[in-house]
Amino acid sequence: MTLTDPLSPLMEFDEVEPEKDCICGGCRARRLARLHAAPVHEGGHAAARSLRRRAAVLVAAVGTAIGGGTAAAAAPTPGGSSTAQPPQSPQGEVSGPYGESAGARSYAAPGTALAVTRAQIVQRAQSWVDQGVPYSMSRYWSDGYRQDCSGFVSMAWGLGSSQTTWTLPDVAERITKNDLQPGDVLIYNNPADPQAGSHVTIFGGWTDSSRTKYLAYEQTSPGAKKRSTPYAYWNNSGGYVPYRYTGLSGGSSDGASTTAFPGADKFGPGANNAYVTQLGRMLVQRGGSRFYSEGPGPRWGEADRKATQAFQLAQGWRGTEADGLPGKDTWDYLVNGKGRNIAAGTPLPPPPPVTGTPAFPGTGAFGPGQDNDSVRQLGEQLVRKGFGSPYTVGPGPRWTEADRKATQAFQLAQGWRGTEADGYPGPDTWRRLFS
Repeated sequence: MTLTDPLSPLMEFDEVEPEKDCICGGCRARRLARLHAAPVHEGGHAAARSLRRRAAVLVAAVGTAIGGGTAAAAAPTPGGSSTAQPPQSPQGEVSGPYGESAGARSYAAPGTALAVTRAQIVQRAQSWVDQGVPYSMSRYWSDGYRQDCSGFVSMAWGLGSSQTTWTLPDVAERITKNDLQPGDVLIYNNPADPQAGSHVTIFGGWTDSSRTKYLAYEQTSPGAKKRSTPYAYWNNSGGYVPYRYTGLSGGSSDGASTTAFPGADKFGPGANNAYVTQLGRMLVQRGGSRFYSEGPGPRWGEADRKATQAFQLAQGWRGTEADGLPGKDTWDYLVNGKGRNIAAGTPLPPPPPVTGTPAFPGTGAFGPGQDNDSVRQLGEQLVRKGFGSPYTVGPGPRWTEADRKATQAFQLAQGWRGTEADGYPGPDTWRRLFS
């Protein structure tokens, strides 16, 4: 006997999950395929569906050779026919690791996820950028999170499942533009079509003092990226709402009070973070209150520079040691109560001297995502000094790896090593470069 239709399956096969410790090639391939398979609610694992179809064709062919009965009608494949396409939802649905449902695998609810710091959020976001994780509305990366914008944020926040732009606010609190700090997010939900057009980005810090641009980490086609972005976004700007994850370590405000020097990049033009607030409060306690008409606050301003410089001058420091930008010594004196306070009769610090050397714009003007005239000025001076070999084009206003390499070459030429030759200009690099 032969089958009237050699492609009609004689029977259905039940899926059998491979043992976790099985080392055969088939089981290893099966486990690998599951890492990037479609979620269960879209018809199960794509690799499994393909395997069932191949098995059915094979059995039919064998039946033709050995003789069989009339082919029975096969039960419909979960999720529709073999030609059906999975639903195209821009943000998928709430799902567990690798797209598994709540009943299929145990995972932590969003509100019970482990506490996370701002630094960890940014580090996790950067890891997807470094790996070039491709955008997908239905696939899952090897860490278990869906490869769309809301899955990206769920991963960075350390949530136990992949959320959507509509459910992320359930584990966050609404904040204002002025409150934004690295690790917060901007969410846009499309009210006209809840299943299309919604998006979320991770705020990485302001890139200009006017706060019209910020460094955005986002998962969008073709893949994870970090770029300078107009506030709040390229389109639908007025519809984005800032949010802060309620599971931040140290509370939602993430006060960042610390005795350790947080780094020069936390201060200067464009800086907006809790360390600026802490600096201002310490300066007020040491006699600097008259420099502040309001605040102190997280956004760096001229009041912060003047108060810092007044404190440095009170210690007898001069020149670059009293430039109004806190370094390790300034921070150490403030947090440990060392040195002299700012005397009440101390005159206001003079404005920066007008010389042939341009004023250092602050470390915040340099690094990935920065786009300003100081970057161009740096690059052009490096070329004049004979350190322009890394440039194939430019220099220009947008920071590139060529800027970092050229800066590092100049620093190494000064005999500096380690963190003093990291390729990012500080006050000393700037002064020597333009001297």
